[in-house]
Amino acid sequence: MTAPTEHGTHQTQRAHVAHLHSYLTRYELVTWTSGNVSERVPGEDLFVIKGSGVEYDQLTWEGITVCDLDGNAVDGVRAPSSDTAAHAYVYRNMPEVNGQVHTHSTYAAAWAARHEEIPCVLTAMADEFGGPIPVGPFALIGDDSIGQGIVATLQGHRSPAVLMKNHGVFTIGPSAKAAVKAAVMTEDVARTVHLSRQLGEPVPIAQADIDSLYARYQNVYGQR
Repeated sequence: MTAPTEHGTHQTQRAHVAHLHSYLTRYELVTWTSGNVSERVPGEDLFVIKGSGVEYDQLTWEGITVCDLDGNAVDGVRAPSSDTAAHAYVYRNMPEVNGQVHTHSTYAAAWAARHEEIPCVLTAMADEFGGPIPVGPFALIGDDSIGQGIVATLQGHRSPAVLMKNHGVFTIGPSAKAAVKAAVMTEDVARTVHLSRQLGEPVPIAQADIDSLYARYQNVYGQR
């Protein structure tokens, strides 16, 4: 997939998405050039995504490529991420999703390597995920197989995050920033629940309490 000549379209949004990648390094969710953030372009059948192999400390708006919903690059000098086809599949099949993130964050990827969901044993998990963080199927990189697994796992699910088997974390959200937040929270709870299991078996939260916590956090918490 070859990126066309740079025309500078959607420059403000591309700069915003470039900046969001700084959260991935700040919270140590990625190593080297792995991981990516994408965001749907409002009102158009397009999204913007990090260029493949672009280093984070060199990432500017020009390192973000504009793609159509078939995953074809339509503006930008960087070839788009190797996960582009997966992101495109999600955008085509989940119209409510406007942002996506992929990381290989250490603790969450360790759960993915074990094919094990993260149980809902913390109020922070009930708040953000509304239950356990589920595990999606194993899929190879390069086509839309990962996207199919994300959609099959998260469609109709409260969780904005999925642990793809033997791979890592994929998150969705109503915006790219919301998906970044979900990725940060996924690693945080993955670490805490792992530490808890070193002391004994964590105690799940009752479903009724999960429902109550989730409703409060999603509808009452914060500035309205």
